[in-house]
Parts: sequence; C-alpha cells; structure tokens
Amino acid sequence: MQLSKRIASNEDAPTILVVDDDATLRERLARAFRERGFEATTASGGSEALARAREETPEYAVLDLKMPDQNGLEVMKAIRELDPTTRVLILTGYGSIATAVEAMRLGAVGYLSKPVDADEILAAFSGREGADADASIETPSLAMTEWEHIERVLTSCGGNVSEAARRLGIHRRSLQRKRNRGRPRR
Repeated sequence: MQLSKRIASNEDAPTILVVDDDATLRERLARAFRERGFEATTASGGSEALARAREETPEYAVLDLKMPDQNGLEVMKAIRELDPTTRVLILTGYGSIATAVEAMRLGAVGYLSKPVDADEILAAFSGREGADADASIETPSLAMTEWEHIERVLTSCGGNVSEAARRLGIHRRSLQRKRNRGRPRR
C-alpha cells in the first residue's frame, strides 16, 4: 500500500499519532498527514501520547526522542505493549548511532534526524522494512557529531563559551572558531 496516496473515505483512513514537545513541528506534521488522508492525532509528551494510544491504538506513531516527561523509546515500548502492530518512527534533533540502534532493537521502523517532513516520514514507514530498516539510520559525519556534541555542552553550560571550552578541554578561541563555521553538512 502506498502511504502517500490519498485515502478515499475517512473511515478507511489510517491513524497516526504525532508526539513532539515542539508545538509548531507537531501541528505542521499532523496537518500534512491529514492532507495525505490520515486521521492524525497529536500529543505534546509521553503521558499524553499514552493516554491517546489507550483510547485508540494508532497504526503509526511518530515520536520525538527527547520530551520533558518521558523519552521516545519509553513511550514506544509502552505503545507497542498496547498494540505490537503499531509501526513507530523515532525523530530526534541530536542523532546518535547508539540511540538509533537501540530504537531499532526495540522495534522502531526508522530513526530520522530533524528537520523532517511528512514525505520523509512516510517513505521511512513504507519503504524500509525488514533488511532495509538499517538504511533508515542516517550516520552523521564526524564533523556533524562533533558539532552536535559542542552544542549540547554549550547548552548545558547556559551558553557560557569559556565554561564549555573548559569542559571540552579545548581553548576558548578554538571553540568560537568551530561555532563560527556553522553547522556542517551531514
């Protein structure tokens, strides 16, 4: 079945649950899925997502990895306990190979880094089953991994460049040069 084709009647519409603490992304994705014929529901966190899944288990679920109350892997386990046929895709702003492998081990059909659009999500749901599931794990470049690590450390230091440089074990000017180059390509 082509997921991107429009569904003829609303009662045949596949259900999808979109869970992300970023309201703009969550609503944009839900609207895009509705335009493609899905019955989309949304949740801003893990507890709300589980409540929605208990009301009616979705056929598909798109879960943010990092949410304030629970992480996406915990929510995925709980949703799949409710209905093992629910196909789950994990989204993250900070991708790591270890987390991607863990998500796939727990039953996710894919793992995508943000920013992402509805078509990329639908392609991951429909085109990467079985042996092709590993193809959905995007391996970031070394430069991207370093940049994401620097950004996480800088965020944990409240934006204090000197403190972040100390924690990273590099000179403050080196850190500033790396940041001034901007986000590298994947």
